[in-house]
Amino acid sequence: MIRQISGKVLSITPVGAVIEVAGFGIEVRMSAPQALSMGTNATLATHLAVKQDGMELYGFSEVADRDFFELMLSVSGVGPKTALSVLRRAPRAALEGAISKRDLNYLTKIVGLGKKSAEKMLVELSEKVGPAAHDDADGEVFDTLVALGYTEREARKALQAIPDSVQGKDARLKASLSSHH
Repeated sequence: MIRQISGKVLSITPVGAVIEVAGFGIEVRMSAPQALSMGTNATLATHLAVKQDGMELYGFSEVADRDFFELMLSVSGVGPKTALSVLRRAPRAALEGAISKRDLNYLTKIVGLGKKSAEKMLVELSEKVGPAAHDDADGEVFDTLVALGYTEREARKALQAIPDSVQGKDARLKASLSSHH
């Protein structure tokens, strides 16, 4: 199993990057490829998914993100694509917090999981995830945006655009409103 790769970033796409390793250009699927810079060296914690139609390498800038991704894969019916899209939509700490608190609302509304998948994730993972700070602010910001006429999809996008450094409901609401215009 390939657990880590290091090398020069040859190209970055919306869904991943190509990293040069020992002369090979290796494609890595990522939740946050925008964190990489072309031409620089990167070290990624990786997960190799072997499926009937081939292999895919998933990369994460933090080992904890990879471990959480693999934890999600342990949920029946959750594959790598779903797990990656979950990590694209919400920071790991918030997800861990939502799971440990069994916050179904957060997973269905903010992360956009179907109710069944979200429930499965809560049941199967809540014991495995330690209690983490879960910012309930995003749930309220989401509801406020929808009340203001945003579609759920637009509200989700606006929330994703808020930098993690912005804390507190009012500050996050302001940031999400300014990102939309």
